Amino acid sequence: MLLKLLTFPVTGPLSGVVWIGEQLLERASAEVDDKENLHKQLLALQLAFDIGDISEEDFEIQEEELLLKIQAMEEEAEESE
Repeated sequence: MLLKLLTFPVTGPLSGVVWIGEQLLERASAEVDDKENLHKQLLALQLAFDIGDISEEDFEIQEEELLLKIQAMEEEAEESE
């Protein structure tokens, strides 16, 4: 405990930088997972349409929604760079 107190002026800022890095990595991973999930939903939608589970009208509506979500995520990622 005493060693921790004595080294805090040096390790304190470093710990803060490490924490910030971990938070950024966690957020980036979540965004990638979200985008991957949208692409998987799009593929599942295409498969459902191909085998006749959904109508063309339903397919087009759902496809547009998914594509708009993907586009919004890509634009958000570009803005944050």
